[in-house]
Amino acid sequence: MILGRRELGGGTKRTRFRTLYLLFGLSALPGCFLAPTMQMDEGAAERRAKEHQAKDYRIIPITQELVARLAMEAQPVPRAADPLAAEALSYEYRIAPYDVLSITVWDHPELTTPSGSFRSPEETGNRVSARGEIFYPHVGLVHVAGKTVDEVRTLLTAQLNRVLLNPQLDVRVAAFRGKRAQVTGEVTTPTTIPITDVPLRVQDAIAAAKGFTPEADWSNVTLSRDNRVYHLNLQALYEQGDLSQNWLLTDGDVINVGDRSRNKVFVMGEVRLPQSRLMVKGRMTLAEALNETGGLEGAISNVSRIYVIRGTYDVPTVYHLDAHSADAMLLATQFQLKPRDVVFVSTYGLARWNNIFLQILPTVTGLWDAYDLSTRATESITTGTLH
Repeated sequence: MILGRRELGGGTKRTRFRTLYLLFGLSALPGCFLAPTMQMDEGAAERRAKEHQAKDYRIIPITQELVARLAMEAQPVPRAADPLAAEALSYEYRIAPYDVLSITVWDHPELTTPSGSFRSPEETGNRVSARGEIFYPHVGLVHVAGKTVDEVRTLLTAQLNRVLLNPQLDVRVAAFRGKRAQVTGEVTTPTTIPITDVPLRVQDAIAAAKGFTPEADWSNVTLSRDNRVYHLNLQALYEQGDLSQNWLLTDGDVINVGDRSRNKVFVMGEVRLPQSRLMVKGRMTLAEALNETGGLEGAISNVSRIYVIRGTYDVPTVYHLDAHSADAMLLATQFQLKPRDVVFVSTYGLARWNNIFLQILPTVTGLWDAYDLSTRATESITTGTLH
């Protein structure tokens, strides 16, 4: 009886020591072991927005009505008109310095630009000087820059008429050297293109550069002209036939095709492969973003708390999708993302505790094993059974 009380008392004391030991061990665990998983705090977002004078701020649920409204708002806005559109209707090339002219006077070979099988008109023609002039027999210096070939023919005919009887002339541009446009950026072959007597448009320039690279952002094309930068959307040109984006080019124009590095969305939270994803031609739906990152993370993702976060940190626009039923994912296939959107999938509540438990279990097991070993050693010494 006395022995039983001693054992009982010893067991109680041992249990107390065990509890204290485990509590001490848990308190010594690093804080990261007990840290909760990342969650979307809707209340914090609303409070921060209200602090920045957004009184009617709220988390917006993704519904069919919202998807339809956003689709209407995404309709193309009117774009800048081509300032040379009227000129393109009656386009005529005007001679520039450094061009080469080929002049033929019928029945007067001595006045005709000499050429042959070994010498091209470009090599033997009349080169326009930097001042925009050419020298021609019986006429002298003639200013031709800024004139069309018809105007130069009329001018030379009138001058030669003083020394020739009814002269017949033909004037052509043998080499277009004076006017150029450049194509740079995400094109296969960045190049310089001469402006000729055939109207040169943006689409022609892209074709001359052998098209876009895989990293090109078709909707982000800039045209620099006279210290101004115009933004063109060639995706609208190629996919929607928007000819207003196919501007006529003129001397000194520089076309730059931007890359799509900024056209990213970020998928985070309980998905299999959290990562950033590049949008294809500036388009990606919420369903595509989730699918391309491996889908939701099994039993630990909270399908009723899927968010799309857009805009600034102070007053973000937050859309919430409750996808607890499979047909709700149809909305995700229609919800269009925008560049720099953040897609976030919350963790299921019970899964958060499971994660914490799985993280601390090895440490608790190690502490218990150490305690048990020390207790057994103490008892062996006390009872004299230590070998």
